[in-house]
Amino acid sequence: MHYIVFDMEFNQDLSSLQDTKVKWSKYPFEIIQIGALKLGSDFNRVAAFNRFVKPTIYGKVSPFITQLTGITTEQLANEQAFPEVYECFVDFIGDSDSVFCVWGMSDIKELFRNAEYHNLDSKHLPIKHINLQPYVSKYFGLPAKNMLRLENAVEALHIPVIYSFHDAFSDAYYTAEILKKIYSPSIEPCFYEPSFVPSRPRQHKREIDYDKLIQQFEKMFNRKMSKEEQEIIKLAYLMGKTRQFLK
Repeated sequence: MHYIVFDMEFNQDLSSLQDTKVKWSKYPFEIIQIGALKLGSDFNRVAAFNRFVKPTIYGKVSPFITQLTGITTEQLANEQAFPEVYECFVDFIGDSDSVFCVWGMSDIKELFRNAEYHNLDSKHLPIKHINLQPYVSKYFGLPAKNMLRLENAVEALHIPVIYSFHDAFSDAYYTAEILKKIYSPSIEPCFYEPSFVPSRPRQHKREIDYDKLIQQFEKMFNRKMSKEEQEIIKLAYLMGKTRQFLK
């Protein structure tokens, strides 16, 4: 078994969407870099992977992404597209019993979404995974919902900063170092099911009791509300529920 510690950089520039026939929300965040380390069960490095990806969903890299990561449209022009890089990544993973190790679940979700978008077979991707973020919070005795940023976790664990953040390979390296620092047998892999959609409890439709609403106003003003006043109260209540007048 191996740990595949990986990170990705994404791009989404709606102004350069290549195909506008489909609703934009149907498109994944496009992967433009995959960085990964393969660790053995002893956490020693076995292999490394670092590839940039030529975008095909969006024609250019968003200025925000360039500012964050340093990746430019021109830099990716001569790289291979996602299907080719994906096949190389699958070959790098190799062992089907491997465990993905990530900092946050977005990388795993978008990897499967990109594979699906390009009609690529995802059966060779590990479904066992460890998301280190909540374990680091637990390690420091923080509330479960208090998720640290990667930079903060590296600093708190006194891991030497030798690479810039917001680079897929660098972030994968730091994630691997965090795994080595906090690992214990209690950290067990979970299973990821790409097609799973959590069910939401059905909300029961609730009706407004206008009689009680009017009675409350009559109690406040110590008099009966006229028909016109009642209609104004009802309208004002409905308009307030829209929250459109919040500052």
